[in-house]
Amino acid sequence: MTGALVTILDDEPAIRRILADALEEAGFRTLSFSRASAFEAALKTHKPDVCLVDLGLPDTDGLTLVHKLALEQGAAVIIISGRAQVQDRVTGLELGADDYIIKPFDPAEVVARIRVRLRTPKSTAQTGQIAHFNGWTASFDSYTLTDDQGSETPFSHAEGEVLRLFLDAPKRLISRAQMQEMLGGGAGDSFDRAMDVRISRLRTKLREDPKNPRLIKTIYGAGYIFLGDVQWT
Repeated sequence: MTGALVTILDDEPAIRRILADALEEAGFRTLSFSRASAFEAALKTHKPDVCLVDLGLPDTDGLTLVHKLALEQGAAVIIISGRAQVQDRVTGLELGADDYIIKPFDPAEVVARIRVRLRTPKSTAQTGQIAHFNGWTASFDSYTLTDDQGSETPFSHAEGEVLRLFLDAPKRLISRAQMQEMLGGGAGDSFDRAMDVRISRLRTKLREDPKNPRLIKTIYGAGYIFLGDVQWT
């Protein structure tokens, strides 16, 4: 998506410069920040498509900021961090990050990961941004779920990616391998754990019985099936 706005939040000037140069050469617009306070102030007047966030920030906890961004901004959130432990990656993904890139990195890889995040999932056949199913309305403009009484519940960009996969392919089996291919990110335990958490949160927001969910069914050893009747507007 050429021309998309990518924000870069990192306290290392060299990292900001390398990322900005690579992204702008690839056709993206960028805004760079060294502190979370300046970044959050800029969000009042700018709406980024992707936020690159370092966890080692001087004025706030990076993971807390990632969680806040995931719930409030509707932008894809990619962590860029020197923390390479599996648990760090899992925690970041569980808190709502869409991807996790470990320093040192190849700038070309960052550009490629961003393009994956901005690309419409391959299974998507619909162009609408509002889906209606089983008494629920999902808006992918405002990232909200609305029940039949008008009560709204926000969902994160990462949760929205998974929900959109289900809504675009109702009553069809979606395997873990297909989810990894369509959503991008690294395969392995951290990706599987992140998917489990996102699906669990979606079930909670849809008020599913965790022991007997009606909409998002687990087919053990195979994947998931969304059993709702979906209409797009």
